[in-house]
Amino acid sequence: MRFFGTTWVHHDGGYALRRAGVAVGSLALAAAGALVLRFAFQGLEIAAVGPFVGILVVAGFAICSALAFRRTWDGFVRRPGSSEAGAAGAADTSGQSLMLIGFIGSLLAYFCRSLVEAPGERLHRAEYAAARERHERRRSTRTGNPAARKPKNPKRPKNRH
Repeated sequence: MRFFGTTWVHHDGGYALRRAGVAVGSLALAAAGALVLRFAFQGLEIAAVGPFVGILVVAGFAICSALAFRRTWDGFVRRPGSSEAGAAGAADTSGQSLMLIGFIGSLLAYFCRSLVEAPGERLHRAEYAAARERHERRRSTRTGNPAARKPKNPKRPKNRH
């Protein structure tokens, strides 16, 4: 929740303005990235590398962008290190180059998610609620003087006959 600080908790402190800024910024960066890729593709045309290389480059960027979109979108739903994500260590290392090549897909995922909520807000909110519940549970069991508490099942005196 890079650009939001703690404003996502109660949606205060300019949360809506920040969300709009993130949406516009990520879309502008994606457009600028597409422009840079257009210049790179024009460079390939000037170099006269042939249509096969052009098709490979376009297909490669399209596939990497689609995979980066999906990986970024999944990152807003679950933690990369969670058991649901599988072997995260090797996947993160191998996916770095994919994310670098498919940066436009990642930026578009950020844009789409910021239209609904702050990117990653649902995940952070669930973790925040779980942490608050754990804190309340721990706090409620520690209140007061333990020596002054009454035992739950007081021992009954034995009847002697």
